[in-house]
Amino acid sequence: MILRRKFSLIKLKQTIRLCSQKSNQLLNDQLRISAYQPSRIEDVEISQVSSNVNENKRYSMIFPPPNITGNLHLGHALTATIQDVIVRWKRKQGSEIQWIFGTDHAGIATQVVVEKILHKKYGKTRHEIGREEFLREIWNWKLEKDCSIKDDLKKLGTTFNWDKEYFTLDPNLSKAVNEAFIRLFERNLIYRDNSLINWSCALESAISDIEVENLDITGTTQIVVPNYDKNVTVGVLTDFAYKIVDSDDEIVVSTTRPETMLGDTAVAVHPNDSRYSHLTNKKLYHPYRNDLIPLIFDESVDPNFGTGAVKVTPSHDKNDFEMGKRHKLPNINVINENGSIADNFLHFSGLPRFEAREVILNDLANLQLLRGSKSHNMVLPICSRSKDIVEFLIKPQWYVKCKELSSKAVNAVETGDIKIIPNIFEKEWYKWLTNCRDWCISRQLWWGHQIPAYKFTNIENDREIWIAAHSQDEAEIKFKQNNNFIDYKVTRDQDVLDTWFSSGLLSFTVFDWPNSNNDGFKNYFPLNLMETGHDILFFWVARMVMLSIELTGQVPFKEILLHGIMCDSFGRKMSKSLGNVILPEQVIKGASLDDLRKETEKSVEKGILSKTELEKTIQGQKKMFVNGIQECGVDALRFTLCSQNTKQHFINFDVNECVTNKLFFNKIWQATKYAINYAEVKNIKVKEIKDIDHGKLSTIDLWILSRLGNTIKTVRHANDDYNFHLSTSALKNFFYNNFCDIYLETTKNDLKELDFGIASAKILNLCLSVGLDYLEIFTPYLVKELRNYLPENVQFDAEKYVNNELENQVKELLDICASIREAKSHLKLTKKHKCLIIIHAENPENSKFLNDNLIHMLHLTFSDNMEIITDRSIFDSRKLDMTLTANHMCSFGIKIMEPRDKSSLSDEAINTKKLKKLEDELLNMLNVVSKDGYKEKANEKVQEKHNNKIEKLKLEIDNIKQISRK
Repeated sequence: MILRRKFSLIKLKQTIRLCSQKSNQLLNDQLRISAYQPSRIEDVEISQVSSNVNENKRYSMIFPPPNITGNLHLGHALTATIQDVIVRWKRKQGSEIQWIFGTDHAGIATQVVVEKILHKKYGKTRHEIGREEFLREIWNWKLEKDCSIKDDLKKLGTTFNWDKEYFTLDPNLSKAVNEAFIRLFERNLIYRDNSLINWSCALESAISDIEVENLDITGTTQIVVPNYDKNVTVGVLTDFAYKIVDSDDEIVVSTTRPETMLGDTAVAVHPNDSRYSHLTNKKLYHPYRNDLIPLIFDESVDPNFGTGAVKVTPSHDKNDFEMGKRHKLPNINVINENGSIADNFLHFSGLPRFEAREVILNDLANLQLLRGSKSHNMVLPICSRSKDIVEFLIKPQWYVKCKELSSKAVNAVETGDIKIIPNIFEKEWYKWLTNCRDWCISRQLWWGHQIPAYKFTNIENDREIWIAAHSQDEAEIKFKQNNNFIDYKVTRDQDVLDTWFSSGLLSFTVFDWPNSNNDGFKNYFPLNLMETGHDILFFWVARMVMLSIELTGQVPFKEILLHGIMCDSFGRKMSKSLGNVILPEQVIKGASLDDLRKETEKSVEKGILSKTELEKTIQGQKKMFVNGIQECGVDALRFTLCSQNTKQHFINFDVNECVTNKLFFNKIWQATKYAINYAEVKNIKVKEIKDIDHGKLSTIDLWILSRLGNTIKTVRHANDDYNFHLSTSALKNFFYNNFCDIYLETTKNDLKELDFGIASAKILNLCLSVGLDYLEIFTPYLVKELRNYLPENVQFDAEKYVNNELENQVKELLDICASIREAKSHLKLTKKHKCLIIIHAENPENSKFLNDNLIHMLHLTFSDNMEIITDRSIFDSRKLDMTLTANHMCSFGIKIMEPRDKSSLSDEAINTKKLKKLEDELLNMLNVVSKDGYKEKANEKVQEKHNNKIEKLKLEIDNIKQISRK
């Protein structure tokens, strides 16, 4: 059978002209721009989509509150996008949504930033400015940044319940925070104690573990430390000697912190270290205190570290503190809150700690006690906020008892009351919460929730009693109920609460707790989901669980969904020093290299970045973004973020993927224009399209409907499991590969006669309408614009149209077309070159299927003439320029109909290469099915699939061998 194009050249041109006229008219009257333009689309207002709401289906979630320290970064954009996708999906399923946004006062972070800015502006510290004026400056900063953060989130298309917005220092939340502290205090779950804490001398405040960065030091290194005019040397191991009492012997200790030796209260060795076994019960002279210190034996000492003997300073080292408690050693504080040496330490007192280090080393040398030093690799704790070297101090602080609370949090996951997604993080959950240390919740700051604790001091004997209360009057009433001090004074604790404490209450305080009778609390607590980064699983999420169970008797949420840490395209964590930090705004609107530099310079002007950091950042930007960042728009950013497997530990973000996705949206834009124009040519009103005439559908029509059905099933399942990368992949494959590259192309067959193609016109528009409805949760702006021109309220039953057998058949057809296009490419044949394609079908069934779809094959292979035969001898007798196999169904040959240069690549070489590939594939499949236990392990469906594959491979191998013999 030979099929030739039906239209004459004249009729073809007339039809194209008609379509072109219609297209131009629609272009002017409807789709107002010729291509997808993200800069324009991003300004489209997003409506609150809430169709088919079922009041019995309520869904609640809170956004991890951004710190009011700057603009949104990509980590915030990732969280906001994931959560917005979730709530949009839940709305489509008929849920009533309560998605709450707020901002965090971020005690330390905000205070540090504002201090830097004020110092840059006025050259004064906060102490010089004064508490009242300083707090006024922070509130001004808060108002400015609040608006900026909200604006950035709105640009991302987020659909928060904005009327529920909060700030963690709002009066109602502050009252709830105080109430939580008071209840925990009165249940003996909060106590005050002297213990070792992380301390930033630059901030003069305690800091949490999450605010401590461990810096790997490789040997002797110079680093910048706040408030020091010259760099401080670290990465040096120093040896010095302690003389043994009543002996000429000495014991040499190794340390990286010689300045703290002023507070040494022992020297420790391992009990099995034979070098020191003869020194049991020996005392040592301390060179700067009129004091003797013991030599103790403790299994925690590493005999291979330095000399095997270590100094013990319980007041300034975590391991030494625990060792001191075991051996009942005294605690001697050496370093003050500001980082200077404390009083009563001779001529060292008042010196900054690292200046004192040099003075002590010189002094030890003069005393002939210094035994040398060497380069040493170490881990140095750095305050992430101030970049100061963390000091460890013993200070009176407030603590939450965590043993009982953490046990309940562990149980909540073990029993399934809370589900962690992905479950690989359950191990981390149990690791953190098993034997959880008590939580230090007090901070020595001016900005934050002042601790609602009042100290009552007996004037006669200085005895102290602490009372937790909302006010001093309330505290006095509570005090008098249980105490009989006659003369006392009352002072309120000046410290503020750790930000993690107040934010740890948000799951219920946003619903006006402690009032649990309001509709918000009753209807939306516990939350359905807590979605956040896995890096704060313990510091925030676990503490939310502990506090919620204790204070409300309920878990705070039913599921925890964790995403990875944002990295650049090379897998490096984003940091200013690398210059690889990307802001959402820069991706959305684009940024030249000069724009990126200017943005960084603004941070230096405000005092947020140093000049050293500026230079590093600019150099990093030059490497990462040679040509700047292209404008991509909101949809491309959202789609790209969701295209990553966000459940992984790290997420590599490549801005080039955003550019690719912008082009993908342009493809959809152009396909929509084509579909509207096509319908107009067929005199069909797009908005009135509701259904399809099933009696007039071709194989390819049924195929695209099946592909749409399967895509929808995949998207639904992936969305329900929070696997949004699978959803975006399925949608991209459908629109790009199935709809645009295949189905839409088949509708271009001579633009069809005007009385044909009615079904295709409807299917084009219905596929777009239905497909975009599922794409909308990722790309709200694009879909909102295109929905104006497409069918509305289309009901599409995915199960009804899914036909996997048909899809497999069409896949075979498409493989054949791809093989023919590849062969034409080898022969350097373009659409303009005339050629004849002769296909040999292996059996009558294959021949019928190919003949039924010949018109589609012609168009998908860009061919003029095609002939299908079943007689092998006739096929072998034809003089062809290239003969190849397509798959198990057929072989084909190409006859060039006009003289031209041929490719140097022969069909013999192609067939030889393909034969080797097929034989290797067949061998692998045979190995799989011949393995021991295969029939027991593989179900019947899998075995049938493997056997079919083997038969198809054998058929194609035989075909290639026949062609080769010819």
